[in-house]
Amino acid sequence: MKTNITKFFKSVYFLYYDGFVNMRVGKTLWILIAIKLFVMFVIVKWLFFPNILKENFQNDQERSEYILQQLTKDK
Repeated sequence: MKTNITKFFKSVYFLYYDGFVNMRVGKTLWILIAIKLFVMFVIVKWLFFPNILKENFQNDQERSEYILQQLTKDK
């Protein structure tokens, strides 16, 4: 049973590996996808989502008290 599972994963791995090695246009597309993900998750986060807790509070105790207060306050 264990050998069937390992054979399956090996065949899936080699299927994708061979497909990626033989790509021409696909490699360029994957590079564009990687650049887009980098821009979305690193640069946009850095520009539009500042770390408010680090800016407004000096230590972890003050930050945790503020978060606890915000989560448990009545609406």
